[in-house]
Amino acid sequence: MVDVSKLKRGKSRLGTPPSSEETAPGLSAPEIAPLPQESQSISNKNTVADNHYIRRDGRSARKTNRTLAFATRVTIEFDKEIREIAEREGLLLVEVLEEALNAYKEKKGY
Repeated sequence: MVDVSKLKRGKSRLGTPPSSEETAPGLSAPEIAPLPQESQSISNKNTVADNHYIRRDGRSARKTNRTLAFATRVTIEFDKEIREIAEREGLLLVEVLEEALNAYKEKKGY
């Protein structure tokens, strides 16, 4: 069996805690949240591409019987354009990519 008596020591090894006068004054100060106008001005400093970019939620069409995850980094413009095509055509993102691959193969003669 394990001897747990060694784990519990009666005396603290850290010493006595500091008094309230010795602690930082910020601990007793009230917490002040920024005004709504301040937080809006911070969010307005985003780049132009970020202001016009709205990422669509693709979770509504999940069941595709595709099991391999495929992740890559793309530009905001590419993501926006491929999602617009998928939405306009009523396709999943993966279906747009599959059609693009087929078109590429036809063009290159694979």
